[in-house]
Amino acid sequence: MDEKAKKFDLVVIGSGPGGYPAAIKAAQLGLSVALIEANELGGTCLNRGCIPSKALIATAAVLDNIKNADEFGIQVGQVTYDYSKMVDRKDAVVSQVRKGLEGLIRANNITLFKGVGKLLSPKEVKVIGQDNALIRTDKIIIATGSEPRNIPAFPCDNVKVLDSTALLNLRKLPKKIIIIGGGIIGCEFASLFNAFKVEVVIVEMLTRIIPMECQSVSTALTKAFERKGITMHTQAMVQGIDNTPQGVRVRVAGQDPLDADIALVAVGRSMNTRDIGLENAGILVKENGLVKVDEHMQTTTEGIYAIGDIASTWWLAHVATHQGIVAARHAAGERSAVMHYNAVPSVIFTVPEIGTVGLTLEKAIEQGYQATVGAFPFQALGKSQATLQTDGFAQIVTDKRTGQILGAQVVGHDASALIAEMGVVIANELTVESVIETIHAHPTVAEAWLEAALVANNTPLHLPPRGKKK
Repeated sequence: MDEKAKKFDLVVIGSGPGGYPAAIKAAQLGLSVALIEANELGGTCLNRGCIPSKALIATAAVLDNIKNADEFGIQVGQVTYDYSKMVDRKDAVVSQVRKGLEGLIRANNITLFKGVGKLLSPKEVKVIGQDNALIRTDKIIIATGSEPRNIPAFPCDNVKVLDSTALLNLRKLPKKIIIIGGGIIGCEFASLFNAFKVEVVIVEMLTRIIPMECQSVSTALTKAFERKGITMHTQAMVQGIDNTPQGVRVRVAGQDPLDADIALVAVGRSMNTRDIGLENAGILVKENGLVKVDEHMQTTTEGIYAIGDIASTWWLAHVATHQGIVAARHAAGERSAVMHYNAVPSVIFTVPEIGTVGLTLEKAIEQGYQATVGAFPFQALGKSQATLQTDGFAQIVTDKRTGQILGAQVVGHDASALIAEMGVVIANELTVESVIETIHAHPTVAEAWLEAALVANNTPLHLPPRGKKK
């Protein structure tokens, strides 16, 4: 080994929502930690994903509230906006959060190396970039994440055909955009641009948008999008995208081509596992491209862990964070640290918002439960009426035999916050009775969970009993 090699107890490659929490947790547990980052601290989530997109979505929500002020008896006159300044604000938010993260790294005495980390062996990592170094270590956590997938049939030029990263940096709104892919990213951008009166067309190859969610949730979002004037083509296969003098032309199998100013390609992500030396450490990669890990997030090579997008099908920042903490604890000697995926919340920041956790009714039945669902509409809540946020519903999936709550879905205003209660419920295997016996503050939207539990128990308070006429 090179005499100049630096020695650390743990090396973390990647500083995204999985990597930096892993580094912090390991440092708190007494390990000396090196954190390697090729680009900006915070990874995709902070710099090119979750935070910048939500900053723009929050801006759109403010604009929408102002436009609807008349419904509250408030006159504001003609509303104008500067989208370029909105992008400036987005960038400022990202910069501020990144500075906070830099402070956290320093405060926890974590040594930051700026460059690409490559495994030379199970115990050695080479840093190539702004900082060039050879590091010897006892343990390694790989958190290299993913990037928007480039489709050979219609590659992104990031001028007219854009990926999500390029779209976030757009400073002039198009008149019309075609979004290829009706998943989470595609639908969130559809909501965002619709709020700014951009004509939005979604092209999805499967039978419905957000196909990963249950039918009732997908249907609710579809109807909301239709009311807002968003056009959706499902079961539609894109064959190619051509540049035109006016913008782009999207060729779709079996139908007329679609024209727009720009197109967004939002059809999955590619794992950042190439050229990082996995083969040098004997790490097995599965057929689907994911690194094989056990319940401790440890790879097939002892002492090396993989977390985040490269290690599971849950491509969510908060899952990566929890995986990072589990990996760090296990690396520090806590053998009881294991991952559980039974209560993973998923949030889609569309309008209306969507929050889900646990099993859908379809999945519960498929797994052999005698499952039923109890649903309650926001329209029947006093708080929702008072705030004019009556679209949507909350529902819980329960086991008829035990009353255990197996899953929950909520569509509507603030669903991203509301789903947290059900995450606690499902993680702790609580029952319908547990929710019914919990006093929920009034008037709040969270009362929807109490009401949904009462419906599931066939003892509704603010809805007629099932099977009985009003």
